[in-house]
Amino acid sequence: MKLNCDLGESYGLWQKGNDGAIMPYIDQANIACGFHASDPLTMLKTVRLAAEHRVTIGAHPGYPDLLGFGRRSMLYPADELMAIIHYQLGALQAICHSENTRMSYVKPHGALYNDMMNNLAIFTCVCQAIAKIDCNLVLMIQALPDPAPYRQVAGEYGISLWFEAFADRHYLDSGLLVPRSQANAVIHENEQVIARCRHLKQHGQLLSINEKPLALQVDTLCVHGDNPAAPELVRELSRLLA
Repeated sequence: MKLNCDLGESYGLWQKGNDGAIMPYIDQANIACGFHASDPLTMLKTVRLAAEHRVTIGAHPGYPDLLGFGRRSMLYPADELMAIIHYQLGALQAICHSENTRMSYVKPHGALYNDMMNNLAIFTCVCQAIAKIDCNLVLMIQALPDPAPYRQVAGEYGISLWFEAFADRHYLDSGLLVPRSQANAVIHENEQVIARCRHLKQHGQLLSINEKPLALQVDTLCVHGDNPAAPELVRELSRLLA
C-alpha cells in the first residue's frame, strides 16, 4: 500500500501546508494545478521537491474555485469540464517536462472528486478528458465496496485505476466520505488515524462512522497536506506501511 498526499496548495504569499516536511515520507504527490490552489512557481517548486525525493507525481485538478478551495460543487457541460481538466493537466505536464520528469496519474480534487464518485456521468467525463491527453495516466479514485461500475467506465476509455482510502476522513455506511459540511468529517487525532490504518492493513477493512465494516481494496492511502498534524502523521504512517 502506497502513501499519497495533496501538496503544492500554497498560492502567492499565502502559504498552506508543509510540503518540505511531508515529501520525504510519501510515495505519491497530488500536485494542485492552479484552479483550486497553487500558482506556476508553487507548482514548479513542488515538482522539483517531488523529483528530489523520487516521489511519483500526479495532477490534482479541481474546479476553478480559489476562494472556496475547490470544495464547492460547480455544474459544467461536459465539454467545458473536459477543457477545465485539460488546462490543468497541460500546465503540470509542461512544468514536469521542463524539469525532465513526468506526470504519472490524475487525482481530482475536492468537490470535483466527490462529484465524480457520486455521479457516473461526471466520472465518465473525467475519464474522457484523461484519455484525450494520455491513456497511460492512471486515475486515482476512492476505494468503494463495489468498484465495478467505475472499472467498467474506465475500461471503456483504456484508463487504469488506483483505489485510495483516506486515513484522516470518516466514512458513511455507503463507503463514501462524510461531507466536509458536517463537523465530524475529518479525524484530527493522529492516534485514531494510525489505529484505523493499522486495522485496514491487517484486515482490509475500514469502519464507517456507524461502526459498519467496509471491505475495501486499497492501493494507496491519502493524508491531507493542509492538516497541521500531517508531517508527524505521514512519518508514522510511512513506518506502519513499511
